Amino acid sequence: MTKKKLIASTTEHFKTIFQNEPEAIFLSPGRINLIGEHIDYNDGFVLPAAINKYICFAVSITFDNEFTLVAQDLNETYRFDWREALKPTDKMWVNYLLGVLHQLKERNFSLKGMHIVFSSTIPMGAGLSSSAALECGFGYVLNKQFNLGLSRQEIALIGQQSEHTFVGVKCGIMDQFASVFGKKNKVIKLDCTTLAHEYHTADLKKYSILLLDSNVKHTHLTSGYNTRREEVEKGLSIIKNRFPSVTTFRACTEEQLNELKNSLGETLYKRCHFVVNEIRRVNEAVYALDRKNIAKLGQLMYETHDGLSKEYEVSCEEVDFLVDFFRTEKQVIGSRMMGGGFGGCSINLVEKGCEETLFKKISQAYFEKFGIQLNRYKVKVSKGTSKMKKKIN
Repeated sequence: MTKKKLIASTTEHFKTIFQNEPEAIFLSPGRINLIGEHIDYNDGFVLPAAINKYICFAVSITFDNEFTLVAQDLNETYRFDWREALKPTDKMWVNYLLGVLHQLKERNFSLKGMHIVFSSTIPMGAGLSSSAALECGFGYVLNKQFNLGLSRQEIALIGQQSEHTFVGVKCGIMDQFASVFGKKNKVIKLDCTTLAHEYHTADLKKYSILLLDSNVKHTHLTSGYNTRREEVEKGLSIIKNRFPSVTTFRACTEEQLNELKNSLGETLYKRCHFVVNEIRRVNEAVYALDRKNIAKLGQLMYETHDGLSKEYEVSCEEVDFLVDFFRTEKQVIGSRMMGGGFGGCSINLVEKGCEETLFKKISQAYFEKFGIQLNRYKVKVSKGTSKMKKKIN
């Protein structure tokens, strides 16, 4: 579905439900991450970008204190008085929104009721951060409609805190930041510790970003994510004890890690080795992008996947198959697992014009191997969360 059709569909659904035109339309994008996986919570740098897959919000302020939230794609509605105590519910999509409102209430903002319908073209569970788009889009809506005066950075942090408190996922800041701060044809080099960021041009005119959705999501995601965090924290503690000058992984060298190989043990050494090298790879990827060295960027993507699969151990057989299959295809510049892991998408940088041929070839091989239908999404680097200047009928 195109952006125009998404806006038209969401607007029409709003009119059907509430018998009125919405006052405003907002778009909140999903995101990709070119490189820098699992280091947003390890004091590293990441290289995300917003993409042209969106959650569309059609909204109006009401004269009472009741919020009516309509999830068009799920055909579900949730109503509540925003002044009452907000607590997590058994509807997960509602919790992302309640968490944002809870953060605003704690800041003593005064609101009114709202009618909101939202619909999405961001595939669920594909690692494109539909949750961050929902949180930040909702925060952006409230900020604009009630003139709260929040900065984009505050909206991103509110989205992150919503996920921590009402959803129970201790996510890093990258997803929310990319959704809110995205710019067309720009990737963001983000320092996840200080939130300092800079934009770099993604000159990919001759290339396409092709996402392959494995259509698997193993149950290890939440438990594996939390375990990895515990492991690297333990590893960093050992490193700091031996090298007091090393306060974060970005200050740690491969030589220091090798000196501590026995103290760390095999598992912690592998986890820390991946983090230290992934931080280096992000810096090298920025250098390559700035010099339009796309071949180098592709090489770094493959290296990242090898680290995620063999050292951080968050990939899975299906996604490894997708990446390995493309290594011998000359039209594929780079490929790697993207997102939390244990399923989800691979992100692939391919020569423009060969997407259909490549997809047909790999989807047939994937189905023969696993009996699973492969999905694909061709995406472009897009602008961040925004209010539409006018409705598109």
